[in-house]
Amino acid sequence: MTFATLGLIEPLLRALETLGYQTPTPVQAQAIPAVLAGRDLMAAAQTGTGKTAGFAVPLLQLLAMEGPKVTPNSVRALILVPTRELAEQVHESVRQYAEHLPLSTYAVYGGVSINPQMMKLRKGVDLLVATPGRLLDLFRQNALKFNQLQTLVLDEADRMLDLGFSEELANIYRVLPKKRQTLLFSATFSDEIRLLAGQMLNDPLSIEVSPRNVAANTVKQWLYTVDKKRKAELFVHLMRKHKWKQVLVFAKTRNGVDALVEKLQGLGVNADGIHGDKPQATRQRALDRFKASEVQILVATDVAARGLDIEDLPLVVNFDLPIVAEDYIHRIGRTGRAGATGEAISLVCADEVNLLSAIEMLTRQGLNRHLEQDFEPEHRVPDTDASGLVIKKPKKPKKPKAAGGAKRNLGKWVDSGETVADVPVKPVRKVPVFNTGPRKRKP
Repeated sequence: MTFATLGLIEPLLRALETLGYQTPTPVQAQAIPAVLAGRDLMAAAQTGTGKTAGFAVPLLQLLAMEGPKVTPNSVRALILVPTRELAEQVHESVRQYAEHLPLSTYAVYGGVSINPQMMKLRKGVDLLVATPGRLLDLFRQNALKFNQLQTLVLDEADRMLDLGFSEELANIYRVLPKKRQTLLFSATFSDEIRLLAGQMLNDPLSIEVSPRNVAANTVKQWLYTVDKKRKAELFVHLMRKHKWKQVLVFAKTRNGVDALVEKLQGLGVNADGIHGDKPQATRQRALDRFKASEVQILVATDVAARGLDIEDLPLVVNFDLPIVAEDYIHRIGRTGRAGATGEAISLVCADEVNLLSAIEMLTRQGLNRHLEQDFEPEHRVPDTDASGLVIKKPKKPKKPKAAGGAKRNLGKWVDSGETVADVPVKPVRKVPVFNTGPRKRKP
């Protein structure tokens, strides 16, 4: 099968050829014809399998061949994404696909000034990529109208719900035209997402090209058990031992990111970090330097778990396990993309055993454990299995009391074979009572 057999027009085929796309991935082969046919679509596929092209390429063809010219402050197609980084990545892909088409595209998100975005939207945009919060800000300031909207795409909708965008999605849904095409793409589908799809999609075609919530088989996964206080020390040891060149590291908190970056920089390692407290320009500069191999170690919170497309990234390290098990799949999906192989290593302490169990239950596989010499944990990480159980060691049986030993009865010690009556009772010693009243003065 080729892209030409899917019914794509020549300008798109030329752009795909320039990008080196030769054969459609499974999700592209099923999604492209369905989108071109105007169907609502609910598609699940592992991250790194070409979901963006699966919805963006046919969407661009529909915009180029159907519908009126876009009017001021209007959009004809809207792609909603959860993070700024993903907005940038998706828009860059869209821009490349539309290279030979007479269409306008743009991306809007928070963390930067809204005024340039309002100016750009004055002429109207054929295809807009947006985060929910900034989209609503633009709509409320009358910088954006949806009367021409033909297609809505929800990309990584599960992550949007994880980040608390449910209310924003409901507000957006209320102002969109009822008659439209809706496409929902994600690497994982929770029950909440399926409920959302039932509310927003009309008789959707469902596509699942891989088992639900399974990590890509191109990624080799294992973990090291270690005490929490020695994680940073172990990371530095492994980095030097294996001569890691380019590593994306995920930490749980913003303070954790800053602390690890500071430690690495103090050791002379070229490291940088990104998290939600950093300005968007600073985050983008760190990503660009990492992609250009100017930064060896990039430490991030889950703000970078999706929307980070780095060619041939060899290794992802989970310095901390994610609180939401699905984020593990997206984290390690930054490596092993587009058929390449990669590695994902997790540093796990005893406090994280329940998080580990949830990940193994979600992915339906146990992670191989390793112990690094001189880093054996003092606090053992309990065994787990893919059923989601934490396997506790059986308690040692209590030793039976030796026969003839003393036993306690009625508050007095009684030898075996005796009764309380046999035990002599000592007389109670009378305690003198002192007069604590006022003392009488002697005359």
